[in-house]
Amino acid sequence: MEFSELVKHRQSDRKYADLPVEREKLLQCIEAARLSPSADNSQPWKFVVVDDPALKEQVAGCATELGMNRFVHQAPVIVAVVVERMNVLATIASAIKRKDFSLLDVGIAVNQLCLQAADLGLGTCIIGWFDEKKVKKLLQVDRGRRIPLLVTIGYSEAKTRDKIRKSTEQMSSWNRY
Repeated sequence: MEFSELVKHRQSDRKYADLPVEREKLLQCIEAARLSPSADNSQPWKFVVVDDPALKEQVAGCATELGMNRFVHQAPVIVAVVVERMNVLATIASAIKRKDFSLLDVGIAVNQLCLQAADLGLGTCIIGWFDEKKVKKLLQVDRGRRIPLLVTIGYSEAKTRDKIRKSTEQMSSWNRY
């Protein structure tokens, strides 16, 4: 798929077919994330791929509190995105500039994972609303680490929707704000 087509095709999918996702395709998605740029090449991420059905159901349950994200149960795979510690130089730069480079880096990596999935015919949805403490316990993630995002992956049963976005003039300018 041409890149311009790919960014139009990728969407937050909330309806998945009852089909397993091939491990080779999941590995391609992880590889796309692995190759993402990061501040001082610190690569502050780890992706925990949850494809065991019983464990996946438990993790999905952590994302459905208050009636939110019920569709997560349909997805055959959930990827937990763990923020790892940055290297020393990126940590210092983050403190000096008061910017959390690790979260920026994770966002880029997750986007690359999702674009790769779309290119392989898979749907994804990035989830920020979930019980992080319970997910960390289920996946045996250290207390000092954070899981800012979950990503569902599967074969989407949803049609590609037209993007509803601000106009180019509303979201960009030239040479000054």
